[in-house]
Amino acid sequence: MAPRTTRPTARGELIADTAIDLLAERGLRGLTHRAVDEAAGLPQGSTSNHARTREALLEAAVRRLAVREARVLGPREMPAPEDGPDALADALARALHRYLTRHRHLAVARYELALEATRRPALRAIYDRAGTAAFREPLVAMMAAAGSADPERHTLSLVAWCDGVMFSCTAGSYHSTAPAPEDLRAGLGELLRGMLGP
Repeated sequence: MAPRTTRPTARGELIADTAIDLLAERGLRGLTHRAVDEAAGLPQGSTSNHARTREALLEAAVRRLAVREARVLGPREMPAPEDGPDALADALARALHRYLTRHRHLAVARYELALEATRRPALRAIYDRAGTAAFREPLVAMMAAAGSADPERHTLSLVAWCDGVMFSCTAGSYHSTAPAPEDLRAGLGELLRGMLGP
């Protein structure tokens, strides 16, 4: 992996971004402080100074991943509630397609971190907090605004559907192709109309 030469960024963000890239490319075993220093083009010991332990490095990656995924998955423009479920499905389908075609490595890194969080309670707490703030709470609010009779339960269904598509199309049996935007729109439309009505 070549040293990163992207836009200038804070050292903490560079370290976390590089950790995410390494998780996607090499898995958890390939994520070390030394590997981050080398991949980021930083002096040896820089990552250790920023995140002294492996746990701290994983926590930094979780927090940064939530920020990056929220930027990619957040629809650019949310339709008004009166526009109905199909308009909402269209906005969500575009965001999901963007993620699956241009940012699949973020999903792979997330799966690595999610599995590790099942074995590290402190990391689990940070993973859950980051996901709730970045995704769950905004989706609950979105479903409530769209007229959901049970926003929490409907959000779970929506997240489960999207997570299933993301896993299948990055690491599962459909990993070689991303669904077309119209296919995602159709699936989301069916789901949302079932929850919200026509």
